[in-house]
Amino acid sequence: MEENPVSLIHVTHVRRLSPHMVRITFGGAGLDTFATWPDQQLKLCFPRPGQSVPRLPEPDPDGDAMRWYQALLAIPEDERPYMRSYTVRAHHPEQHLIDIDFLLHDNGGPATRWALSARPGDTLGRYGPSAVYARPLGDADWYLFAGDQSALPAIGTLLESLPEGARAAAYIEVADAAEEQRFATRAEVTVHWVHRGAVPPGHGDALVRAVRGAAFGPGRVFAWLAGEAGTVRTLRRHLLQERGLDKRSVDFTGYWRLKLTQDDAPTAEDLAEAQERLAQAQEEQRG
Repeated sequence: MEENPVSLIHVTHVRRLSPHMVRITFGGAGLDTFATWPDQQLKLCFPRPGQSVPRLPEPDPDGDAMRWYQALLAIPEDERPYMRSYTVRAHHPEQHLIDIDFLLHDNGGPATRWALSARPGDTLGRYGPSAVYARPLGDADWYLFAGDQSALPAIGTLLESLPEGARAAAYIEVADAAEEQRFATRAEVTVHWVHRGAVPPGHGDALVRAVRGAAFGPGRVFAWLAGEAGTVRTLRRHLLQERGLDKRSVDFTGYWRLKLTQDDAPTAEDLAEAQERLAQAQEEQRG
């Protein structure tokens, strides 16, 4: 696989999955060959107002991600594309297509605004994915998945990748029953839909209360957590301090932050989380 490929992708189909989730199918160069794995993320580059196609630097000839990113930052801000991370929900190599599910935030930013009006033929930039970031689930007797609706696409890919005989429990926070989805999985999976009601995403504690009240079965558990960064940190502390899980048995990612976007500078907590994730990854590599 070419590392960190850069290309343009084009909308081929748009399907509304729920009031706040839309699945957009893309075609484009390289979508027949790139390797896939569960919880696979890539960067999408959205055009600025007045642009029909995002302005992108040329791919770095040596595949150097940092040099390419520096070239991106050198583009004047009013012309530089908005960049956001998304999960590849499904890959269709025969048709050279991928599916990406967009969560439509209330009062959303550039990605939500783009997705709300997306039509076949619309164009985005793609950066990645890179196999460097592929992280298989840890070995366990059963799996715990917990996240808000922003993590729903990734949880879907993980549940659907589990083999026959695997056991898992998923706690997924959504607004209400209209946002629930079904998953095609061979594993023994129990999905607990946590309805937050009228509370804005990230402001309530419904997901934390659901996980704290969960009855854990016997055996070793591996936990996967994603969603609003503060909620993810609270869930991780609960699993480590109150449930007694080893930190190597918890994979955690803050997808978004209250009152902040991906364009805003990282907070001290964000930097500490990133450092801990790096240290954990290095420890896992050493075995």
